[in-house]
Amino acid sequence: MDSKHRAAVLGSPIAHSLSPVLHRAAFRALGLERWSYQRFEVDEAGLPGFLAGLDEAAWAGLSLTMPLKRAVIPLLDEVSATARSVDAVNTVLFHPDGRRTGDNTDVPGLVNALRERGVGSVPAAAVLGAGATASSALAALAQICTGEVTVYVRSAERAREMAELGERLGLDLRTADWERGAEALERPLTVSTTPAGATDGFTAGLPAAPGALFDVLYHPWPTKLVAACAERGATVLGGLDLLVHQAVLQSEAFTGITPGPLAAMREAGEAALAAG
Repeated sequence: MDSKHRAAVLGSPIAHSLSPVLHRAAFRALGLERWSYQRFEVDEAGLPGFLAGLDEAAWAGLSLTMPLKRAVIPLLDEVSATARSVDAVNTVLFHPDGRRTGDNTDVPGLVNALRERGVGSVPAAAVLGAGATASSALAALAQICTGEVTVYVRSAERAREMAELGERLGLDLRTADWERGAEALERPLTVSTTPAGATDGFTAGLPAAPGALFDVLYHPWPTKLVAACAERGATVLGGLDLLVHQAVLQSEAFTGITPGPLAAMREAGEAALAAG
């Protein structure tokens, strides 16, 4: 892959993305001096034209964020089973034979982040929220949860969507009203996939010994729910854990070098967040 030395993250908005920080740190750690990683503001309407304008002989791949994870699928030659299961691609690879393939590293990244913190197989779990990240969380839980998964949602439509996805993934899934979300922390593992502030109201109803909490936010950090759980001795993980673990899988796919430099990427991400 010596001739392929370019990669980038696409999305809209994209200015906030930490992906360039993480991947450039990976290239430095791996001694890949010719490699570059950029960010481009691209929306759904502009995606086909952007891809058509690339010199794919020089490009290893792309990282995708919202709103492109679903929009890219019709533009690819092949999509992995993981990406297909959640209808979302966050990684595009350009192959020497001209093929474009799509994968999803959010799902295994979530699993790997949990395992790093000692959270492996769990007998039950919960998910707060029902958006795109919740779909990835359910796909990850399909690998590590041996019992019931409860998803706390705001609407009947979201409940139906999550139930259908759970059935496709083979999960024992039920949905519950959002207002009861504090109950989620009674499970051994809860994944919170909501915007900042959405779970603040659950802190008053927490159990005395909450289970592990994986909150996918990294700014602001810690969230009120994370802080409250940590005070009670719970294992807590954040958005940077997910971001670094999914990015190291992308780095391995782009460069062909395994294992990727997880520690260097995490250090770079922590430094960037500390610097604001």
